[in-house]
Amino acid sequence: MALLLSESDVRSLLTMPVALDAVEKSFLRLDDGTAILQPRQRLHPPDGAYLHYMAAADSVSGYMGMKLYTSSRGGLRFVVPLFRTSTGELVALVEADFLGQMRTGAASGIATKHMARADARTAGIVGTGLQARTQLEAVTAVCSLERVRAFGRNPERRTQFCWDMSQKLGLPVEPAPSAEEAVCGSDIVIAATNASSPVVLGKWLTPGVHINAIGANFPQKRELDDEAVTRPDIIAVDSVEQSRQEAGDLIQAFAGDEKRWSAVHELAGIVAGRISGRSSRDQITLFKSNGIAIWDVAVAARVFELARERQLGTRIPLWEHCG
Repeated sequence: MALLLSESDVRSLLTMPVALDAVEKSFLRLDDGTAILQPRQRLHPPDGAYLHYMAAADSVSGYMGMKLYTSSRGGLRFVVPLFRTSTGELVALVEADFLGQMRTGAASGIATKHMARADARTAGIVGTGLQARTQLEAVTAVCSLERVRAFGRNPERRTQFCWDMSQKLGLPVEPAPSAEEAVCGSDIVIAATNASSPVVLGKWLTPGVHINAIGANFPQKRELDDEAVTRPDIIAVDSVEQSRQEAGDLIQAFAGDEKRWSAVHELAGIVAGRISGRSSRDQITLFKSNGIAIWDVAVAARVFELARERQLGTRIPLWEHCG
C-alpha cells in the first residue's frame, strides 16, 4: 500500500540538514555510477500548460522515481512518485512543491561547500521569492556568513524577505537598492529569479567570489551576462547533458562554440574529490543549477522513511493485487 504525503506532511518532516545530506550523497552516487538519471523533458500541448518530467534511480538506497509537474498561468503543481528499484512497488506519492524548494537550495549549499572560499563571510542575493529563501538557508548552513544583501524588484517583498530571513537565520539580511549593490563585494552571489535577461553582470564580480545561478532553465532565458560566464575559472553544472539542453546562461554565452563545453564540469566530480572546486583564493567559481531528478528521488526517499518512522501520511490502496 502506497503512502500519500501531502505538502503539510513534507513540511513537518523535511529540514535543510536532511536535504543537504541527501543531495550530497546523491552527487557521490552519480559519480560512482550507482545512481543514474534522465534529463528533463517538456510536453507543451497547444492548450497552454506544460508537462515537465524527469527520472532517476539510486541502487544504493533502493529507490527510483520521477519528478512530474505542470506549469500554467494558474501556477505550478509538483509530485514525486517513489518506487522500489528491486520490485517496482510504488511506496509513496509525494506532493513536492516545498520538497523542490529545499532540494534546489540544498544543491547550491553543496556547491558552496565545495567551491566557495572557506573564509567567505558575505553574500549577495538577487531574487526574493520562495526559491531565494531556501537558497540562503542552505548557504548559511554550510558557511559562516556574517552579512547578506538582498535585491528584488518589489520593494515591499524585498523588505519582508530581509526581515523574515534575518529572524530565521539569526544574521543581518539587508535590503540592497539594486542588483549591483547586492553583488559588488560579496564573497558568494546567488541569482534566484525568473528573469529572461541578465540580472548579474560579470563586471560586478569580485575576485574569489562563488556564484550560484539557479533561476533560468530554458535555453532562451538567462540570469548572467556573457562576462559573468566567461570570468569564472571553474564552471560546474548538475548535469552537462541537461545543461546543453536548457542552461540558457551557458548556451547563450558559449554562442555555439562546442569547445567551451569541454571546460564545464559536473558537480558530482567535485563533491567526490576527483575535480578541484577551487585551487586558489582569487579564482571565481560558478555553479549553474538546472535541477536534476536524483535530488528529488533522494530527498523524497528520506521524507518517506521519516514518515514511516513517525506514522505520518495517508495510505492509498493501489495495485494491491501485484506482488
